[in-house]
Amino acid sequence: MERSVSARLVFKTVANTKVAMAVAVARNGGYSTFDESLSVTAGGGQVPLTEVEDHHGGRFHYMEFAEPAEVTVEYAATVGGKADPEEAELADRIRYVRPSRYAESDRLLPTAYAEFGGVRGAELLHAVRNWVNGELRYLSGSSRGTDGAVETLLSRRGVCRDFAHLAIALLRSKDIPARLAAVYAPGLNPMDFHAVAEAYVNGAWHVIDPTGLAPRESMLRITAGRDSADTAFLSTVGGSLILNQLQVTAVVNGDLPAEDPARLVQLG
Repeated sequence: MERSVSARLVFKTVANTKVAMAVAVARNGGYSTFDESLSVTAGGGQVPLTEVEDHHGGRFHYMEFAEPAEVTVEYAATVGGKADPEEAELADRIRYVRPSRYAESDRLLPTAYAEFGGVRGAELLHAVRNWVNGELRYLSGSSRGTDGAVETLLSRRGVCRDFAHLAIALLRSKDIPARLAAVYAPGLNPMDFHAVAEAYVNGAWHVIDPTGLAPRESMLRITAGRDSADTAFLSTVGGSLILNQLQVTAVVNGDLPAEDPARLVQLG
């Protein structure tokens, strides 16, 4: 499978702003081809970038602006084949079963046990995916950046990251390591960066998408972490910025794969 993705961002910064950006496809082994380009310009010139390796093949691109700037980012990649399955290190299996900022599994433990009782393993993944899909309504702009899984459950609505956070929290409550992955998702409508959950069962990481808005087989990982605090596509580590434009594309060469929510799928 060949997938082509792109992202265009335009943002304005104040003076002395430092930016970390995660829009590049994760550089994991196994792809048959991997071609990409990244351009960041401000004031007619190229902005110096520092590439920083993150977990699970993800990469941050770090930049600094001493003066206020209007910045344009152009990223494109064409990737052939599938990434090799990722080995689950013991540190990850510990880290991703703990509560985190947006996935408060400790607070949702009674809910998880009331809803899923003795359900285990892959059956639990499917049960949580279907329950979150049925309980929440997808509504653009319905949540705040500070909302976590508990707030999402109470409001019964949200966007992709909210669906993923709730699924992650419920799985962790049942001692399943789970994390959030930011992805490019061919077939997503409306097109944007997308957030899904990954859970460790049967000796491997498997992706679930409680929104059901795109086929998992065609998704491409950008980065992954405890929750969206680790996977934001644009964040400041000093100063501030205003995002004025965001355009994302993601397509496959040929037909989109059929989606079967009951099937175990690994991100590639």
